[in-house]
Order: sequence, then structure tokens, then C-alpha cells
Amino acid sequence: METIKKNVTLIINAKWIIPVDETSSSDVLENHAIIINHKKIEAILPSGQATEKYSAEETINLTNHTIIPGLINAHTHAAMSLFRGLADDLPLMQWLNEHIWPAEAKWISEEFIRDGTQLAIAEMIRSGTTCFNDMYFYPDITAQVAAELNMRATVGMIVIDFPSAWAADHNAYFEKGLAVHDDYRDHPLVQTAFAPHAPYSVADDALRRVQMLADELQVPIHMHVHETRDEIQMGMENHNKRPIARLNEHGLLSPALMAVHMTQLNDGEIDLFAQTGSHVVHCPQSNLKLASGFCPVSTLIDNHINVCLGTDSAASNNNLDMLSEMQTAALLAKGVAENATALPAIEALKMATINGAKALGIDAVTGSLAPGKSADLVAIDMNRLGTQPVYHPVSQVVYSSQSGDISDVWIAGKRVLHDQQLTQVDEQEVLEKCLYWNRKIFS
Repeated sequence: METIKKNVTLIINAKWIIPVDETSSSDVLENHAIIINHKKIEAILPSGQATEKYSAEETINLTNHTIIPGLINAHTHAAMSLFRGLADDLPLMQWLNEHIWPAEAKWISEEFIRDGTQLAIAEMIRSGTTCFNDMYFYPDITAQVAAELNMRATVGMIVIDFPSAWAADHNAYFEKGLAVHDDYRDHPLVQTAFAPHAPYSVADDALRRVQMLADELQVPIHMHVHETRDEIQMGMENHNKRPIARLNEHGLLSPALMAVHMTQLNDGEIDLFAQTGSHVVHCPQSNLKLASGFCPVSTLIDNHINVCLGTDSAASNNNLDMLSEMQTAALLAKGVAENATALPAIEALKMATINGAKALGIDAVTGSLAPGKSADLVAIDMNRLGTQPVYHPVSQVVYSSQSGDISDVWIAGKRVLHDQQLTQVDEQEVLEKCLYWNRKIFS
């Protein structure tokens, strides 16, 4: 009797699959297939079994590839890509006060945000990112561009003490942010988070309001915290306490909080984060470039704190390449801990995938490859000079792979990178807009 096969949208046969799924018995599945039906993963099983059980509208054979979950960039300022290289080799506060904030005051507009976000999304897709967590002005435009380009995103309802082109005061920041939240409340790819900029740039009353509304709306809080020694000093001078203590007083330390950078920590603060279930977003390349300090990643993980990974902006990194960020994170953790076993490759990959999804509250949707989850995945060609020979695929992905090795990317089942060609973004148009802004800003 002939077996009736189930019809599905897509079958992808791959040499290796790294599911990053805590329920999986293995880090690597060899000669397996991912079954995709419409936008979700139907099954993951040996390729021979897939042929027996399923028929597909399309079958793709990636015989030299490793498939991983889509990478999650947990901290970005996407539109700042148009400031890439504008003010390099400076410490954070000088970089902000003398260059970035004046440039923002002069140039930030809806047009700037749209063009900069398009550039950022194009770069992120090319380097395997399928979801980003953004903090910047005009989150309505960022959300709109992400939705148009089929990119998964969390857009920050930014709150900061000074007026901007986006909002004149605290009330306006909250009012406009909440309007964005309402617009995207039920969107399949775009969600919102509160994004108070930093302890030194957001007043107490605004922090309390953020905490109250985040709890009411059940959205994350995304904030720069303990980025530099200067921040700690400002906290002591202005509030007579370290910033984390102040945030804790206002109830912000909780599973909703994504604290970015976290280079200046004492043992008590690490214990407090562990107790409250707060998350840490590690940005190693930006921290290194701005000489902000070292996040004690290995210690945080040892204390069962969820640590995820972000690039920060292309103005301080100078790229949005999460493969490169993973490599840096893994190597830096070993150097800081003086322990070669610190942050092994699989843990670095988790930081760039499932850990970010957990922090954003979307781990039931994305962050790993498992039946029922969204088909957000990345195919990496391992038949390259820089990735051969392959003994351990996870190590090869983390320590050897480059963004140029990524051949294909899917977000919610849609192929947004096809054989290294962007399908949702007009690359030439983006490059022309970059030239326009380069001439405008640097004239």
C-alpha cells in the first residue's frame, strides 16, 4: 500500500543542521531535512524519511551547507548606519557629546531613518540576522521599513530627557511610542519595547512611568546600563548611588529588562541580576572600540544570567555582522576569564540566537529550529577555503565562517536572501541613498 505523502511548502536538505534546540539530543544533525509548511517549521528529520513522508512545492538541496537559526541582533541603532565611520577612535562621552548628538540634531528626519534602516536591514540579512532589537528615534519609520522588507524586529519606544526631531518632551516620547505600540500590537513580525536611553539620560519620573507601562503592556525594557566608568561616576555624583541600585529602586530589574553593555559590575550587582531574572546584552566589538570595558560574560553565565548578543550601531562598531560579533564574543570571554574553556562555541551561538529570543520574549516563535516555530533560518556554505576541512560544524560556524559564506536566509518562510542576492531590498537603490547622505553630511 502506497504511503500518502503530506504536501508542504518547502523541503530543505542540508549536510548539517544546528537546531540550537534544548530538546534536541544533539548539537548537530547530519544529512537531515527541514520541512517548512507556509511560514513555520513542520518537522526536522533525516533526509531519507523526509522524501518518504512529504511532497513539496519546492525542494532545495544544500549538500555543502550548515543551517542555523536566524541570528538575533539584540541591540541596534539601525538608522545610525548612515553615521558609519563619522567619528571613530574616540571615548564614548566625547563621541556622543561632540559628534553623534550634534549630528543627530542636524540630520535626523523621517527620510534619514528610512534610508538608514534600509541600509541596516540589507547588511543584517546578508550577514544572517533575521531579527533585530532597535533603539532610536522615529520607531514608527523603523517598524514600517522592517515590515515592508519582511524583517523581524522589536522597535524601541525611546525615552530620553532632551528634545529631538521625534519628540519635544517626556510626554511626547510616551505618547508617540504608545501610538507605535498600538499600530503593531498584532503584527506577525514587528513588536515593541520600551527603550529608556540610559540611567544618566532619563529622569526618575520617566523611569517609574516606563516600569509601570511595561508591566501593564507586557513588553520588554531595552536600556544602556553600566556601559562605562563615567556612567558610574555620574550616578554617584547625581544620585549618590550606582545606576543599577537606582534602577532597582524603581522596579526596573525584572525579566522584562534587557541591560546593554554591562561592563562595570560588582558581585552584588551580578547577584541582583540573577535574583531578578534580568537579561544582559553583550556588545563586545563596540565596547572594545570605545574602550568602555569588559562585560564579565563567563561569570554572568556561571550565575545563570541570560546573556545575548548585539552589535550596537554601525557608528560605533562599524558593522552589523553577527557572525563576526559571535567570534569576538567567544574569544574575548576566554581572554577576560583567562580560561580557554570559557564560552564554548555552542554557547556563543546560543547567545546569538535563542538567548536573544528569550530576552525579547519571542522564544516560542524563533531563536531555534524546532517544529511549530517560525522558519527563520540561515544557510552557510561550508565548502569554502576558510571553512574547510569541517570536523566540528558548530566550531566552524562560530570561529571560521564569514558573512560572505552565507548563501540563503529565510524569515517566516520567505527567502530574503537567495544565492547571496537580496530579494526584498533593492541593493543599488540603497547604495545610491548612502552616496546621497555621504555628500550631504560631509559637504
